Amino acid sequence: MSDLFDLGAEFTRREVLPHLDRWEDDGSLPRELHLAAAKQGILGVGFPEEVGGGGGDLLDTTDLQEGMFAAGASSGLMASLFTHGIALPHVVSAAVTSGDHDLVDRFVRPTLAGEMIGSLAVTEPDGGSDVAGIRTTARREGDHYVVNGAKTFITSAVRADYVTTAVRTGEAGHGGISLLVVERGTPGFTVDRSLRKMGWHCSDTAELSYVDVRVPVANLVGQENHGFFAVAEQFVVERLGLATHAYGIAGRALELTAQYCRERETFGKPLVTNQVVRHKLVEMRRQVEVARVYARDVARRHVAGEQVIAEACLAKQTACDAATHVVDQAVQLHGGTGYLHGTEVERHYRDARILPIGGGATEVLADLAARLLGYAS
Repeated sequence: MSDLFDLGAEFTRREVLPHLDRWEDDGSLPRELHLAAAKQGILGVGFPEEVGGGGGDLLDTTDLQEGMFAAGASSGLMASLFTHGIALPHVVSAAVTSGDHDLVDRFVRPTLAGEMIGSLAVTEPDGGSDVAGIRTTARREGDHYVVNGAKTFITSAVRADYVTTAVRTGEAGHGGISLLVVERGTPGFTVDRSLRKMGWHCSDTAELSYVDVRVPVANLVGQENHGFFAVAEQFVVERLGLATHAYGIAGRALELTAQYCRERETFGKPLVTNQVVRHKLVEMRRQVEVARVYARDVARRHVAGEQVIAEACLAKQTACDAATHVVDQAVQLHGGTGYLHGTEVERHYRDARILPIGGGATEVLADLAARLLGYAS
């Protein structure tokens, strides 16, 4: 195991596990957790040192998060604590390209220091995975953009100090989309409602409304009408991150289940002495290992500079399929205990359901992969 794996596991055992059940019931994470994670160097992993990060790449981030999942972190906690992983990369990339570090100093550094929380708003009420169909508009008026529209299913939006928002500044289609950093408290920008969900309970999710919101032109991320490409560049990382969520909670559920089957006695002997149980555990292990090895290989190729858009889609689906199977079998082998609210395998069962939807639904990604692989006319 790597040092980052150990760091993530230790942080989770010390700072997360004693409080996780309460955070799940509260439906939110405390801001203090972000400060604690930053102090330990966790938030900055994968971000360049020149913008306040700790350096490293996607493989380092994967090591860290694998350690956290192995120690018992929930998928919802990880989505909430690491929302900056989808809110900031576009800002950082634009700054590196242009040399303008204004947004970095205002948003990136404070976020990586745990002092601010960022969010990314792309999905709209009638849009789903159709990023190119965004309808939220931003009309230029002097030194400001006037933003009107709505977003939904936005992770960490209730607590966010700012939201990197995809808006339409130009023509229809992918060519007219830009990214704007919209700050909390800006007149006309509101959280319409917090959304209650099947899983990811400690990850706050919301609907956002933009009514004549005046956003300074200085808050434009990169070039106008280039936002779609900025978002698309990060899809590989986001999808591989969700693959890590999937095989991460699957691996944890397997570990908990194997231990339970060794300890739980029925008819005078441990569950694990039954061949059918052992075979179930082996199949669970097989799926976890296949998903992990494949996803990490795609991540390695991405870091090496290869084009792996289709492979990232396949890796996410492979890991999600593994998670779906493993958490279901984990609850089954735990019996009635696994069905009780508050048990860890029950939480992983609920959390796993969002993974084939988030970051691009499985059906959408399968069609994208078909086109990229030459299987579609």
